[in-house]
Amino acid sequence: MGGSGSEKFDHPYVPRDLKLEGYVPVFLSQSTIVGVYGVSSLLVFFLVWFLSGRSPKRSRIDRWLMCWWAFTGLTHMILEGYFAFSPEFYKDKTPFYLSEVWKEYSKGDSRYAARDAGVVAVEGITAVLEGPACLLAIYAIAAGKSYSYILQFAISLGQLYGTAVYFITSILEGDNFATSSYYYYAYYVAANASWVVIPTLISIRCWKKICASVASQSQGQKKAKTR
Repeated sequence: MGGSGSEKFDHPYVPRDLKLEGYVPVFLSQSTIVGVYGVSSLLVFFLVWFLSGRSPKRSRIDRWLMCWWAFTGLTHMILEGYFAFSPEFYKDKTPFYLSEVWKEYSKGDSRYAARDAGVVAVEGITAVLEGPACLLAIYAIAAGKSYSYILQFAISLGQLYGTAVYFITSILEGDNFATSSYYYYAYYVAANASWVVIPTLISIRCWKKICASVASQSQGQKKAKTR
């Protein structure tokens, strides 16, 4: 009985009694993992910014939005998609980048390594539905489609809803899943901040655009009737 209380678990995550049979430590350094993600993201931004600039009629805001949707869409589909459909990523014995990302990120939120049902559900829906929708938003902006603002509004609301569920479920479960305060603020808080701030700003912009369009059409119909 005395030995059960001193049982050791070979992983860096909290809670310490989290059972992860077959866990393999991270191979890549934190700087490498973060650096690869940062450089890849910048390359996506620069490529989309360059290509979107070929049309002189396209505004800077639309170009920035296309960059954002490319970045967030690929993140949803590749990173989050891998997590959602790779339940044993923590057992990977090779320095495969995607598994390394989630081994590292789990230091800020061990629910990922533990395969928390709520987190898996949110990430799975995000990867399957919102990821492709983000790429569709790029096309909608580039082609000037009438559904562009409605689509961006819907995606942004979905991102805000998913982020809210992510944070609220953590609070309800005790909000004690980070290895240290450093990982808590660097990964759990800072890394997710953009999914709150930017979708909120996009939602406000799209709401204004949609309302202005509806108001304009309404005024046009009234003028047509008076004639």
